Amino acid sequence: MTRLFLHEFVSGGGPLPAGMSQAAQAELLREGVAMRDALLADLLQCPGVQITCATSDRLEAGLPPVARGAPVQAVTPGAGEDTPTFVRRLARSHDAAWIIAPETGQCLASLHAAVGASRWIGCDAQAIGIAASKQATRSWLHRVGVPTPLSMPRQATSRWIVKPDDGAGAIDTLVHARLDDAVADLQGRRGATLESFVEGDSLSVTLLVGPEAARPLACNRQRVRIDASGCIHFDGVDVAALDRQHDERVSALRQTARAAVQALPGLRGVVGVDLVWHAQHGPVVIEVNPRLTCAYVGLSAWTNFNVAGAVLRHHISSRPAPLRTAMAREPLDVER
Repeated sequence: MTRLFLHEFVSGGGPLPAGMSQAAQAELLREGVAMRDALLADLLQCPGVQITCATSDRLEAGLPPVARGAPVQAVTPGAGEDTPTFVRRLARSHDAAWIIAPETGQCLASLHAAVGASRWIGCDAQAIGIAASKQATRSWLHRVGVPTPLSMPRQATSRWIVKPDDGAGAIDTLVHARLDDAVADLQGRRGATLESFVEGDSLSVTLLVGPEAARPLACNRQRVRIDASGCIHFDGVDVAALDRQHDERVSALRQTARAAVQALPGLRGVVGVDLVWHAQHGPVVIEVNPRLTCAYVGLSAWTNFNVAGAVLRHHISSRPAPLRTAMAREPLDVER
């Protein structure tokens, strides 16, 4: 029996950004619960796994209906217990921990440290450190020839974007029509970054990354809009919206996303690559998410493949023998 601790940051009681509106908090919670429940449903299909799932007083219902009658135990943080302490305490009594958390403010990195590398399911500390910084990611990828906003010719840039260097989603992200305004915005912030705004379709690719292969699973459409003041809003993702049989861009998107993932050492498990398709220059990588994202919701149903089960098997097979189970292996190659 493998004992697994599952923790999604928002639904598990993690602190939310100061000054965030109630509507924004509710949306973050909705997204967090959706990711947690999708992952939990897949993990419950894996034999020989006993799950402890974090919840909090933010959730009236606690765990979802799929957990009823299943080998799942709910656990909440203790009074006054911060998230790293809570995660560290639970991880110590489990064989493995699957954590969903933002990179912002070193959150994901700190939880990796709390769990420890041997129990952590997912990307290693180096990969998290690079991918947590948008500036470091685009510089790293640009050096090895993966297209990023740094690759865009000056004449192809008519707008600029300023955003938190370690931000998540579209929080505090602003588009400017004049470079001078963008520079002034950048200088008025702490920990922000400026880059060319790549015009085109906002897309993402979800990949299953193992020690020897990176397999694209789905090409997704991101619902992104810019309001009259230049603020960017993220309204969700349409999973597997692009089909390679009907959209000629899919091959290039998958190839570019795979190149980005292979260029960053230590990426493992479910990884997301955000891209923009530029009409003249094709796919441009905006960032790499070293963790499970909203695009996981519905992914296993679309691929007809238990993505979480494959990640868990690869994690267990790389651990010492006492942690290994008799779960049958499935191939990583599940491209459609």
